[in-house]
Amino acid sequence: MLRPEMSSSSPSVPVVSSSAVARSQGPRYSFGFRETSGSRSSALAFSAPTPPGTSGAAGDRSSSSSLPRLPPSAGPARGSFFGNKRSYAENTFASNFTFGTSSSSVRDSNYPQMLKTPLSVGNPQGSGYKSWTPQVGYSATSSSAVSAHSSSVIVAVVEGRGLARGEIGMASIDLKSPQIILSQFADNTTYAKVITKLKILSPLEIIMSNTACVVGNSTKLFTLITENFKNVNFTTIQRKYFNETKGLEYIEQLCIAEFSTVLMEVQSKYYCLAAVAALLKYVEFIQNSVYAPKSLKICFQGSEQTAMIDSSSAQNLELLINNQDCRNNHTLFGVLNYTKTPGGSRRLRSNILEPLVDIETINMRLDCVQELLHDEELFFGLQSVISRFLDTEQLLSVLIQIPKQDTIALKNCDTPLLRAYYGSLEDKRFGIILEKIKTVINDDARYMKGCLNMRTQKCYAVRSNINEFLDIARRTYTEIVDDIAGMISQLAEKYSLPLRTSFSSARGFFIQMTTDCTALPDDQLPSEFIKISKVKNSYSFTSADLIKMNERCQESLREIYHMTYMIVCKLLSEIYEHIHCLYKLSDTVSMLDMLLSFAHACTLSDYVRPEFTDTLAIKQGWHPILEKISVEKPVANNTYITEGSNFLIITGPNMSGKSTYLKQIALCQIMAQIGSYVPAEYSSFRIAEQIFTRISTDDDIETNSSTFMKEMKEIAYILHNANDKSLILIDELGRGTNTEEGIGICYAVCEHLLSLKAFTLFATHFLELCHIDVLYPNVENMHFEVQHVKNTSRNKEAILYTYKLSKGLTEEKNYGLKAAEVSSLPPSIVLDAKEITTQITRQILQNQKSTPEMERQRAVYHLATRLVQTARNSQLDADSLRTYLSNLKKKYEADFPKSEQVSGETEQ
Repeated sequence: MLRPEMSSSSPSVPVVSSSAVARSQGPRYSFGFRETSGSRSSALAFSAPTPPGTSGAAGDRSSSSSLPRLPPSAGPARGSFFGNKRSYAENTFASNFTFGTSSSSVRDSNYPQMLKTPLSVGNPQGSGYKSWTPQVGYSATSSSAVSAHSSSVIVAVVEGRGLARGEIGMASIDLKSPQIILSQFADNTTYAKVITKLKILSPLEIIMSNTACVVGNSTKLFTLITENFKNVNFTTIQRKYFNETKGLEYIEQLCIAEFSTVLMEVQSKYYCLAAVAALLKYVEFIQNSVYAPKSLKICFQGSEQTAMIDSSSAQNLELLINNQDCRNNHTLFGVLNYTKTPGGSRRLRSNILEPLVDIETINMRLDCVQELLHDEELFFGLQSVISRFLDTEQLLSVLIQIPKQDTIALKNCDTPLLRAYYGSLEDKRFGIILEKIKTVINDDARYMKGCLNMRTQKCYAVRSNINEFLDIARRTYTEIVDDIAGMISQLAEKYSLPLRTSFSSARGFFIQMTTDCTALPDDQLPSEFIKISKVKNSYSFTSADLIKMNERCQESLREIYHMTYMIVCKLLSEIYEHIHCLYKLSDTVSMLDMLLSFAHACTLSDYVRPEFTDTLAIKQGWHPILEKISVEKPVANNTYITEGSNFLIITGPNMSGKSTYLKQIALCQIMAQIGSYVPAEYSSFRIAEQIFTRISTDDDIETNSSTFMKEMKEIAYILHNANDKSLILIDELGRGTNTEEGIGICYAVCEHLLSLKAFTLFATHFLELCHIDVLYPNVENMHFEVQHVKNTSRNKEAILYTYKLSKGLTEEKNYGLKAAEVSSLPPSIVLDAKEITTQITRQILQNQKSTPEMERQRAVYHLATRLVQTARNSQLDADSLRTYLSNLKKKYEADFPKSEQVSGETEQ
């Protein structure tokens, strides 16, 4: 049966206690609340969990059936219960379930072996883990850090072995939201996709196979995850529980019918199936329960339809966290986040870290944002409705909070996506669920702050006249509370003291008084009062009679809670068949909330709708985060990158705006690909499948060595992973070594990237690098202008920064191949860098001058790329197109009038 779990925290999906699955009464459904405080040792009953559809092996534990169960994210630090081996053994023994140690105990063959994270290397058994099992929830972090963690997501990760190494399977579940997300993808040796996906999920706990973390032979994946998620709990279970056959059975048993198509998607995805098998087995253990059949939304999310942004780039671009102050909201998320619901905020966060790459989907979102901006009534109407929603993913059992008449706001929309959302909100099952809830639950029942207020809400959540015994129990409870208040009033009158009734969850009802001790006879309270505590002039105490009345009050409450639970279970069983529509509602609300947030951001600044072509063209674009911070609007700049000119070298002195400009381009690209308008007068983007950044961090001499190694690792990652559809932003590469070596490394990296069709922006102080345009016609030189102003008071020149980007290289002039070799740079790059470094000083002057033939070839190349671009994207009418082509011809002839002469002289 389902156990009562009544508290003030958010409800979850109905879960079935395994210890009572075999009961003859049939399944009942959980009231859905998770306790968020109290001792875990008193709240957990350990009975062996069983898979869905099987009978429980453990006996009925009625003494604990009324106690709430705690998810791992709730309550005190995990070690508060599991840290005591003796108490743990006593509890597990009492529940008729034998957990053995690794030496000689008998293990239940149907249960996974749980191990802790590595504690030391010198384990005599050849493992860095404690040998007793199961040990759940150990973390290297402090207990306070764990208890403060707001996440409730558990993720299972598994990697293929042998030839399948690099094939990753992941499964995650949010204990506050009844949804499982599966994913499987191929990753390389950097495991960037795994780290990025885990950062998006922000897990409370990560589960991996015990074979991945053998001391002295840990897998690279395990090592990288533990390095990147130091504040996350790690648990390992035996590899045999990562079973794809069992995973498929779980999905068939638990997935809601309306989402059962996921079976077709994952039938051959063996690693994500293995991950979900281990995940659900583990959740059964920590929850001491199994999920009800056909109760979970299970979906598969591949990585093909989203762009990849590695964790380093996300940090460099300040997508979610500000690098200067992690508490402020000067981030891209802060710029766009005007969501009204937690679900909308989560969706926005996820989209920023994984932008879309499907143009049709992006344009559908942009259409919605455009309609919201043009229809003021729709915009404010939807905002009003959305703001009244609770966390729809976390509170599935109370989702129907939206008045029917308010959905008319979407009825007359023109955008197909908004009309589709309107259709989903018109589902008749909402009305059925709402009517059933209204029949049983009081309209005034709601969450309230304060433990006494919540106790009252729980007591009177069910309407009167539904259960006669419940009404009697509530009257009894009310009488006891009135008697307590009356008794305290009599005591106040008896002793002429200003007594008042107070309440706490730990003490129940008690007496408080604020007075000067000199006002008390003999400076003491009457002997009738016991358990006295004093803080300054405030006294707290109780009496023997009050303690007895509190006990009666608790007995009455237990009766009320039990009967309320039974009534709610019956209600849930009646609406359970209609629950599928609530998942769609959750998706609809979060998406509408995010789109409204995009529209809201547009109303605060002059953003423009982006287009999607094969060109990155931004007219007068500015930095969105800088705009939020600055008093004045940031200086706007133009950007133009095509396949024919896909490599921009940007120069300029320090502080001229190079780094800001690079970040601006990346942020605008991400905004466009998540369906938001962008800060510009006009914008066109090519879809980027990957966004890479290498941003300069520290010029301090004391940290040069570590800085250089860091930038070598970052650039190596880019070189290993970039493709033709990447957007690459590199800032001041090679500054950590001497000039010749730095130029050599930069030159070799540039030549490698020039072999790709990726859009690359390369900011540098090495002016020698600018002459690479002689050899590569797809290179464009740009620089940030500065002005020299004479300071009359000091008789010195000062630099005035204009932050304006112009064509050409800047007029401003101004250590470590061995280190590069020990990094993961490709050997060919290192070899090229060495060769170039030895020649660059001698040859640079010769390369500065290009021959007329080179100029002619460059002109022909640019003319050809412009013609190809025009053929692909032109929307001009015939006359305008003719004029444009004529101007192209004139420009070519005007720039190189001697090209024919050069050709003739060459023939002679």
